[in-house]
Amino acid sequence: MTLSVDLFYSYRSPYSYLALPKTLKLVEQYDLAVNLRPVYPLAIREPGFFKKTNPQFIRYVVLDSARVAEHEGIPFRFPRPNPIVQDLTTLEVAAEQPYIHRLTRLGAMAQLEGRSLAFTYAIARVLWDGSVSGWNEGDHLARAAEQAGFDLAAMDAAITADPDRYEQVIAENEKDHAASGHWGVPTFVFENEPFFGQDRIDLLIWRMQGKGLPKR
Repeated sequence: MTLSVDLFYSYRSPYSYLALPKTLKLVEQYDLAVNLRPVYPLAIREPGFFKKTNPQFIRYVVLDSARVAEHEGIPFRFPRPNPIVQDLTTLEVAAEQPYIHRLTRLGAMAQLEGRSLAFTYAIARVLWDGSVSGWNEGDHLARAAEQAGFDLAAMDAAITADPDRYEQVIAENEKDHAASGHWGVPTFVFENEPFFGQDRIDLLIWRMQGKGLPKR
C-alpha cells in the first residue's frame, strides 16, 4: 500500500529547495506519494516577522544554507532577483510582490494536477542552482516547466482568468500547515505528525518504515 506524506513548501525558502533532492530520492526508493503543497513565505503570511526576529537570523540562514548545499553537493545560490521584494537592511517587505504570488499560484495549479513535486523541482533549480540571473526574464521558467511536462503560458493564462481558485488552494495549504503543529518550511507531515526541515527526512523515513513503508 502506497504511503502518502504532505510537504509544505515555500518558493522563497532555501531549505525548501535543499530538501528537494532527498525528497526525489525518497520517491525513487520507496513506494511513497509526496504531495507538495505550496504556501506563502513568512514574509507574506506575517509581514512583521523579520522585524521581530534577532537581526542575526538572516545572516545565519545565508551562511547555513550555503554550508548545507556544499555538504550535500547541491548547486546553490540565492535567487536573482529574490522571490520576495524586501529591503534587507530595514527588513521592510514591499507592498507590491510581482514574483512570489505568481510562483506560488503556479505551484498550486501543479498541485491540483497532482504533479507539484516535479514542477517545483524544475522551477526551483532555475531560481536556486546559480545557473541563471534574471530567472523572471526570457524563457527560463517556460523551458523549465516544459521539461516537467507543463505549458507555462497556458498555466499563467488560467491563473489570470481565475486567480481566486489558486488562492483558495494556497489558503487551504496554509490552514493545514498551521494545523500540523509547525509554521516553518519545509515541513513534512505524515499521519498528522510534522517533521520540520530538510535535516529531518531521515527521521521521517524511520517513522514511515515503522508504518510499513516498502521499497520499490
